[in-house]
Amino acid sequence: MSDATLQDTIEPVIQEAAANVGKPVIDEFGRTYATGKRKDAVARVWIKPGTGSFTINGRDGGVYFARPVLRMVLSQPFQITDRVGQYDINCTVSGGGLSGQAGAVRHGLSKALSLREPDLRAVLKKAGMLTRDSRVVERKKYGRAKARRSFQFSKR
Repeated sequence: MSDATLQDTIEPVIQEAAANVGKPVIDEFGRTYATGKRKDAVARVWIKPGTGSFTINGRDGGVYFARPVLRMVLSQPFQITDRVGQYDINCTVSGGGLSGQAGAVRHGLSKALSLREPDLRAVLKKAGMLTRDSRVVERKKYGRAKARRSFQFSKR
């Protein structure tokens, strides 16, 4: 394949991609999808315009995340963008503990909001909501009690 024919096949793809920059990403059901991650937790998040209902793994969001701090974490992307109660959220989350899962859902919500309304990306980015928190648990090493802690020293 020569360079001219390769250029002819790539050119329409590049033009289509350039035309779609800044356009909302919405599927045939009116939803926007994004994946959020935090520690070992992975959240798959779908948002669509609605009354503000929150469903996590088939359960109500307030029941799944019972602690007020975790519910506050989930509402942060909507409070920052002044979109409280405007979207119905449906998500499935797996892995990790509740704190990591809440962080993963928040990351997924932020990504879905920025895909649905591209003009919100700057606000979410400035607040640090679109950045994946890459901190994970350090692995345990051999010859150690935990990742860094040594075994207790005994003289006798």
